[in-house]
Amino acid sequence: MSPHDPADVFYHIRFREDGQQFTAAASIAGLRRDTVVMVKTDHGLEPALIKETAPPCMCSEKPRQASFEIVKELGQEDLERYTHLLEQEKHAFNACVSLIEKHDLDMSLVRVERFFNGSKMIFFFTADNRVDFRNLVKDLVQEFRTRVEMRQVGVRHETKMLGGLGTCGRELCCSSFIKKFDSVSIKMAKEQDLPLNPSKISGLCNRLLCCLTYEYDTYRRQRKGMPKIGKKIKIGDEYFLVKRQNPLQESIVVSNEKGEDTLLQKDEWSVSELPKTENFDKVEKIERTFKKERKGRE
Repeated sequence: MSPHDPADVFYHIRFREDGQQFTAAASIAGLRRDTVVMVKTDHGLEPALIKETAPPCMCSEKPRQASFEIVKELGQEDLERYTHLLEQEKHAFNACVSLIEKHDLDMSLVRVERFFNGSKMIFFFTADNRVDFRNLVKDLVQEFRTRVEMRQVGVRHETKMLGGLGTCGRELCCSSFIKKFDSVSIKMAKEQDLPLNPSKISGLCNRLLCCLTYEYDTYRRQRKGMPKIGKKIKIGDEYFLVKRQNPLQESIVVSNEKGEDTLLQKDEWSVSELPKTENFDKVEKIERTFKKERKGRE
C-alpha cells in the first residue's frame, strides 16, 4: 500500500463479484459500476470489477493510499477471457469436490481462484485436522495442466470468502473491508457491558464478533478515571457504594445508606473522595444491602 498522485481517482473494486472489497487508484476518471478493469498485483495483472467511486478522503495531512493500481479497462478479447476464467473456476470447484469424495478426504472446499494468466490455481479449504492431499493435487494437476496450491483456511477466513449479512443488517465486516483479523476476547464484551450470550456476541463463523474490538479502547479509556464498581465513595457528608458505570455518559449509579439508587453525573462523582477508616461501618451497611439485592436477582 503506497501513496498515489493527488490527481488520481480512487475506486472500490472486487476481484470476484462475491469477493472482498479493496481501494484502487487510477488515472482514468468516470469508470462505471461493474466495469471490468485490469489491476496490477504482486503476481501480474488481474481483472477486477469497479463497484463504486471511493468517497473523498478526510485525511488531509497525508496522501491517500490504495491497495492496488488500475492500469486499463478490459478490451473485448480480455473480457471474453475473463468470462471464461469464471467458468473455469466453477468447473474446477465441482471437479475438486468430486475428487475429494473419491479420495475420501475429510475436508471442505471453500473457493477456487485461477490466475488470469493461467499459471496457477489456488484451492481454499477448511479441515479440522491435517489432510494428506498429495494424491488430490496430482489429479488436479493432471486435470487442469497448471500449478496447483492447496491453502487451508480457518472458519473466519471461510466466512470472509463466502460473505453474508451481520445482525446489524450490513455486509459482514470481514467480507467488505477487514484485511487482518485482530484477537477478540470475552473481556471486550464484558468491558462494554454486553450480554454474555453466545448467540448475541458471535458472528456467522461462530466466533466472537470482530466489531467487539471497535469500541473496546474507548470504553476502557472512559472507565479509567471513573469510580470502580463495588468501590465506596464519600460526597459531602454522604456515603455511597458504586453499583454500575455508564462509560459513554460518564455517569455512575450508586446506592446510599438507605439502599436507594442514585444516578451521579461526572461533575458530581468527580468531587468524591475515599471514606476515612472510622466511617467504614456506615459504608459496610450500604455494601451489605447491595450484596443482598444482587443475591436476590441471581
